[in-house]
Amino acid sequence: MDLSIEQLRQSFEQQGYIADQETIVTVYLALKLKKPLLVEGPPGVGKTEIAKALAAIFDAELIRLQCYEGLDENKALYEWNYQKQLIRIQLSQANGGDRCTDVEDSLFSEDYLLERPLLKAIRAETKPVLLIDEVDKVDQEFEAFLFEVLSDFQVSIPEWGTLKARQIPIVVLTSNAEREISDGLKRRCVYLYLDFPTPEKELRIINARVPGIEERLAMEVARAVNYIREQLLLRKKPSIAETLDWARAVVALGADRLTPDVVNFSLNLIFKNKDDIDTFRQELGTQGLAGFLNGNGKNGHGGRG
Repeated sequence: MDLSIEQLRQSFEQQGYIADQETIVTVYLALKLKKPLLVEGPPGVGKTEIAKALAAIFDAELIRLQCYEGLDENKALYEWNYQKQLIRIQLSQANGGDRCTDVEDSLFSEDYLLERPLLKAIRAETKPVLLIDEVDKVDQEFEAFLFEVLSDFQVSIPEWGTLKARQIPIVVLTSNAEREISDGLKRRCVYLYLDFPTPEKELRIINARVPGIEERLAMEVARAVNYIREQLLLRKKPSIAETLDWARAVVALGADRLTPDVVNFSLNLIFKNKDDIDTFRQELGTQGLAGFLNGNGKNGHGGRG
């Protein structure tokens, strides 16, 4: 399915993903050039959701490689099922022994192969979406291996030889910018930086993902989250997902406004550690947030409440 920029934007919106023109054009170019898309930005801004939306738009399988410190080629590419191989050897010995070469060949057949995400994407019969999530968490050695795979879309299995991709996957890499990604990997990708949305954009996201929410309440949630992110020094800024959880929670409480009581009852939807809750109470408070939403003062800081 070859989409125009406008069709791609509409398709994203149909999946509930609200994106600005820069994001849509960058994704479009990555698709047209058949290059991996590297999406960088703070946690919770919707990087992973781009891959999920693309999988839905193209009706493709989403294959996810979750990166972490210590990830190696075996965990990302393939492994042999050693336990199953050992059982095969033991059965062969118990049956008086098969021909040695036959047993050895069978041990490295399809039946004993454990596909990991990279190999699964390369062997996919139909074009998948390969999500390589939080690539900034792996070491440079694995990163070098990764961009070699992404350059040629082929891998080598000693027992089988070289396997080329049946279909070039749509590749999305995400990074929280915890460390600098190498130039080698960046050269192979189309780069996109995502930041937290403006209140106007977050309002559109809320309206798209929280059906039935009143416009005034949606606006207050969007403004409140934006203000909290900008004004408070937090260990973890509220993500878009947490904004949506907060909006749904407030609707579930039957509220039509972000009153101090409603905010107080639902703080645990946007703050996920005690330090950030304490920071909110000490530096802003529910009364201070209410003051900001009501336009009482530029900063609206009200301390405890």
